[in-house]
Amino acid sequence: MGSIKALIVDDERFSREEFIYLLKAYDSIQIVGEADSGEAAIMKAIQLQPDVIFLDVEMPRMNGMEVAKSLQELKKVPAIVFATAYPDFAVEAFRHEAVDYLLKPFDEEQLGDAIARLEKKLNPVESPVSRPSKLAVEGEEEIHYLNPLDIMYVYREDRLTKIVGKAHVYETKWTLKEVEERLKGFSFFRIHKSYLVNLNYVDRLIPWFNGAYQLELRGRDDKLSVSRNYVKDLRKQLEL
Repeated sequence: MGSIKALIVDDERFSREEFIYLLKAYDSIQIVGEADSGEAAIMKAIQLQPDVIFLDVEMPRMNGMEVAKSLQELKKVPAIVFATAYPDFAVEAFRHEAVDYLLKPFDEEQLGDAIARLEKKLNPVESPVSRPSKLAVEGEEEIHYLNPLDIMYVYREDRLTKIVGKAHVYETKWTLKEVEERLKGFSFFRIHKSYLVNLNYVDRLIPWFNGAYQLELRGRDDKLSVSRNYVKDLRKQLEL
């Protein structure tokens, strides 16, 4: 995977330094520059040709939304991740094709999810490796071999990961991330930090509040919460 060149834009020096410190944990991110204003951000974007700009919203003179709009005119349009203390601009942010919308103080898991989406968008990789056709779930006295096509959703609760099939619910000590890794290549999608859903069973997506949605699955009464940060990518996966 190639390095993702990143430009950090925030009018507060401390915020830039904190964000740069967090990003240094990711080998795929190469920080190529900083800017402390919207005008400087556009100049740096032209000079440095970053792959992604982590962009604050509330800045004097030229705010982040205005910057994002101006960046669309560049020959090489960078990906945008908004990083701000203000939740009110999320809907507008996604109109500018933002990859993600991170709220301060930054949650490390949320940041990790944003980096994963960036890597998928900017460095798509098709895996040629064949994968096992069954998911092995070890019970107290036996091992269940589950067909991933029969798994409706997976969620994390009380330090256990629960796998909801058509007829039974299975428990495993694997983390949700480990189950997600094992189910790669099948139609599973993360809708929340604690939920993974088989897209083949999605029946309805219902607006809820603060930009979040609820998901209904075919054949079940459960209503699953879809975090605001996953809504846009989920809709892309579901819609023709």
